[in-house]
Amino acid sequence: MDKLIKGLPNTDDPLNSLKEFTAARIAIGRTGVSIPTKQSLDFNLAHAHARDAVYSILDADGLSDKLKELELSTLHLHSKAENRAQYLQRPDLGRKLKKSSAQKLADNAGNYDVVIIIADGLSATAVNEHAVSVIQKLIPLLSAAKLKLAPICLIEQGRVASGDKISYLLNAKLSVMLIGERPGLSAADSIGAYLTYNPKPGLTDESRNCISNIRPKGLPPKLAAEKIFYLIQEAFRLKLSGVVLKDNQGLLNG
Repeated sequence: MDKLIKGLPNTDDPLNSLKEFTAARIAIGRTGVSIPTKQSLDFNLAHAHARDAVYSILDADGLSDKLKELELSTLHLHSKAENRAQYLQRPDLGRKLKKSSAQKLADNAGNYDVVIIIADGLSATAVNEHAVSVIQKLIPLLSAAKLKLAPICLIEQGRVASGDKISYLLNAKLSVMLIGERPGLSAADSIGAYLTYNPKPGLTDESRNCISNIRPKGLPPKLAAEKIFYLIQEAFRLKLSGVVLKDNQGLLNG
């Protein structure tokens, strides 16, 4: 009897060989007109992980402790979104800072080259698990380049644009925001890195460079840090970022 009719994997499917390169749902087979039970259950589990990631909570204390072990100081901030429900329903509030957070930044202002910001975004799970690994690889590169680093900023209920206000109040020339990306059904733990030169309130997304899919099964932390550092160097050399800053580094080799 035909293997597909039995619901068994079709070893002749040419897509099978691609499975080792992607977590995407390909060559899942079928049972009659439906997908096999295991693949159906896997889909439901992935959907549950994605929902959980959206509602996950930034572990600000845990991240601060890990960063202190790297001898890095931190500032704990909060956007104007009071809770997760409001954050999801009012994106504009996630772009603005609470008055107390703005004052904290003003009190710590200096003449900084780079500020690194960690925001929960749409997956606090991602930054809780992987942000410190990226920073651990990035800091030695920044230090070797003699770039002055501001305190690491941890912002709860933060959107990408909140980094512009943070950087502006700290007086930092360039910002790198590590933020949880919208979870996919094969990746609930992915970080996006947004780099902005001369950040200030009112900028829009064409002013930023983005590196996405930072996670162990995507772009690993070491390669992500090297790519971020390359863009930082180019941003300072050309004094710009965004669509006019091209990535000419070439392919990343793991």
